[in-house]
Amino acid sequence: MAVHLSFLLILTGLTGIHSITTVSRVSVKAGGSISIPCLYDSRYVNHVKYLCKGSTWSHCTFAVRTDQSNSKKFSIADDKTQRTFTVTVNDLRDEGYYWCAVEINEGRDIREYFHLSVTRGTPSLTVDHQEITGFKGHHITINCYYSNRGEMKWCRLGRSCVTTSSGSIDGTRVTINASGPNVFTVTMSGLKTESSGWYQCVKGDLQMPVHVTVQSTTNTSNTLSPTPEPLNLTSVFAEATPTVQGEQHSVSVNRTGTIIRLSLLIFVVMVTLFIWFMFKRHKQNKAESSATTMVEEEVTEMHIRKTSDEVEVKDEDVLAQQQQNL
Repeated sequence: MAVHLSFLLILTGLTGIHSITTVSRVSVKAGGSISIPCLYDSRYVNHVKYLCKGSTWSHCTFAVRTDQSNSKKFSIADDKTQRTFTVTVNDLRDEGYYWCAVEINEGRDIREYFHLSVTRGTPSLTVDHQEITGFKGHHITINCYYSNRGEMKWCRLGRSCVTTSSGSIDGTRVTINASGPNVFTVTMSGLKTESSGWYQCVKGDLQMPVHVTVQSTTNTSNTLSPTPEPLNLTSVFAEATPTVQGEQHSVSVNRTGTIIRLSLLIFVVMVTLFIWFMFKRHKQNKAESSATTMVEEEVTEMHIRKTSDEVEVKDEDVLAQQQQNL
C-alpha cells in the first residue's frame, strides 16, 4: 500500500495533476471579454506562467507569457501572494480550448486546459460583474444568471463548494437562494480579510469565475488593489452599492437621521420667529391704540374748553347788553 501511494505521488509530480486548478468550461458572449484564474502550487511561485491556445497540448501556441508584454487580445497577471495568475482574453470571436501552464526549465511544463464557449446571444451562465468588493464583517451578494440545466453551486477555486441552501467556506457563511427564474443569488456573510480570492458560480458543467476583494476598513475609494500586480479584469466593482448593502444601509440611516434633526430645527426656528413677530405686532398695536386714545382725549378736552369759553363770552355779552338797556 505504501509503495502504491509513493508511486502515485511520483506520478502526480511528473504529470502536473492538481498542480494547476482552473475552470473547465465558460460561456462568453461574442465580442466580449473574460478573465480566467489559474491557481498553482507554491513550488512554482517564481516560474514563468503562460497561456497556450489549441485543442491539444502538442498543437497549442503561446498566447501570452508573464515574461513578455501583454497584447490587446491577451493579457496575464501573476499574484504570487495568492498563487494565482489571471489570464484575460478580449474580443472573443471563436470558441476553443486554452491551457493555463507553468514553465518547468528542466522538465515537462505543467498545465490544465479550459474551454471557452462563445455564443451570439446571452451566455448560458453569467454574472453582473466578475469582480466584487466587500468590507470586513459585512456581506456581499452575487447574482448568477443561467439558462442551462444542472446543479447550482458556489465554490472557492481549489477549495470547497456549497451545494445546499446554506453552508460555509473557510469560516464565511454562504447562502444560496433561487431568487427568481433562471437566477440564483449567493450571499457571503461575515466577510473576513482571508475571504479575498477567486470563487465560481457553477451550474451544471459551466462555471463563471468571480474575484472577491475584502477590505478591512470602510474606505470609500474606488481604487482597489487586491494583488501586488494589477489584475487586468474587464469588469468593474460592484458600486458600491448593491454589492456592499450593509454599508449603504448605514449611510442611508445616518442621512435620514440628519434630515429629521435638521427639519425639527427649522420647525422650532420658524415657530420662534412667528411667536416673536406676533408679540411685536401686539405691542405695536397696543402702542398705536394708546396714542389714538390720547389724541381723542386731547381733542375732546379742547372741544370742552372751547365750548366753555364761548359760553362765558355769551354770558358777558348778555350782561353788557342788559347794562346798556338800564
